[in-house]
Amino acid sequence: MGLFTLGEARDELKRLRPVLEEIVALRADAAELGAVIGVAGGPPTPLGGLPEWKATTARLDDLMTEVQQTGAVLKSLAPLLIDFPGEVDGVDVDLCWLEGETDLGWYHRSDLGFAGRRPLP
Repeated sequence: MGLFTLGEARDELKRLRPVLEEIVALRADAAELGAVIGVAGGPPTPLGGLPEWKATTARLDDLMTEVQQTGAVLKSLAPLLIDFPGEVDGVDVDLCWLEGETDLGWYHRSDLGFAGRRPLP
């Protein structure tokens, strides 16, 4: 996959919103189910047990693959952090979206990572 323009990355983020919302919901379910199945005799949950945990984690894997197939890079699951490879002023950057942000408004140089995050000009 090539580089995203800012417009393409914003369009892709908009298209991915339902996928990202489902990831957030399933992430919470998987954590709750994992806590229950990880402790013998753990507190019951209305979400189920091992079969439901397996189904939830399989669906999470599918959704994460869907994100990656766009050319975006899923950097973190909790919180969700998505990078779209791009360019700013001729420099390779990652256009960076963090869970809770309403728009794609940040970037960082590809070699610096999240610590070098800056608002888009």
